[in-house]
Amino acid sequence: MTVVYIGLGSNLGSRARNLSAARRRLRQKKVRILRQSRVMETEPWGVTDQPRFLNQVVEAEWAGTPRGLLRVAKSVEREGGRMPARRWGPRVVDVDILLFGDRHVREPDLVVPHPRIAEREFVLESLAELGVRPAGRS
Repeated sequence: MTVVYIGLGSNLGSRARNLSAARRRLRQKKVRILRQSRVMETEPWGVTDQPRFLNQVVEAEWAGTPRGLLRVAKSVEREGGRMPARRWGPRVVDVDILLFGDRHVREPDLVVPHPRIAEREFVLESLAELGVRPAGRS
């Protein structure tokens, strides 16, 4: 089992319910959630002309590979109603792999640790709440 950190976000529909449904779907797909940060309301990042987000980070155990977890994340997004749209635009649910144990992955569609951790204060705050400091941060 690998301890992983997954970022969840939603800014369309019933945001809190969308996060709850994403956590349930992750559990159904064998992602064992150990702990979760508080839910934070945040300003949109990247594309700012859209509704505010609810965001959260979950700490979980995963028995598979980073690629397998990416498949699960994309499946949770699809099942939650996420449709292909412009990058950083509004979304019903967003599921991002932030950290995958101490592994580093660099593939065209999967980079771990998540390349924008340091740019998103809510991610840093949520990880700190869970007692995690990403490498390179003091």
